[in-house]
Amino acid sequence: MKKEKVIKYLLIIASILISGVIIYFRNDLAKLQGYGILGILLISILGNATVVIPAPVILTAFIGGSVYNPVLVGLVVAIGATIGELTGFMAGIGGQVAITNHKHFKKVEGWMMKSGFLTIFVLATIPNPLFDLAGIFSGATNYPIKKFLLATFLGKSIKFLTVALLGNSFF
Repeated sequence: MKKEKVIKYLLIIASILISGVIIYFRNDLAKLQGYGILGILLISILGNATVVIPAPVILTAFIGGSVYNPVLVGLVVAIGATIGELTGFMAGIGGQVAITNHKHFKKVEGWMMKSGFLTIFVLATIPNPLFDLAGIFSGATNYPIKKFLLATFLGKSIKFLTVALLGNSFF
């Protein structure tokens, strides 16, 4: 087996293991809130690092925004969420081994190269549990990681700033 294929399989395994560990220790994540802004960042990273299984990070932004500066909380949660979404991207890179020969792969690849930034941005902005698919497709189609991170951060910034400001005004 080629070294590149081994690395891709390892990326899939790593994504699954990261998700599994986070799910297993999910009850301990709430304890991180005791660490203030740093805890909020860690919860956001870990909560978004699960692939396909959503974690309620939006609540962290809402509650954090009621306790701390909501602009800071919104941006910190967006940074953490963007970092956490790299597991989906990794899974997509690893998944290339299995899907590049699929009959619809070229269509998805063309879509990502043509409209990927806007698609990722919109999906990151709206609350939806399927954003991991955007990361997976981005990785699978070799979408530039810098563009993926920028579109994700911009979209998640809008979403989490809004949620944190709502939390601030609600409480």
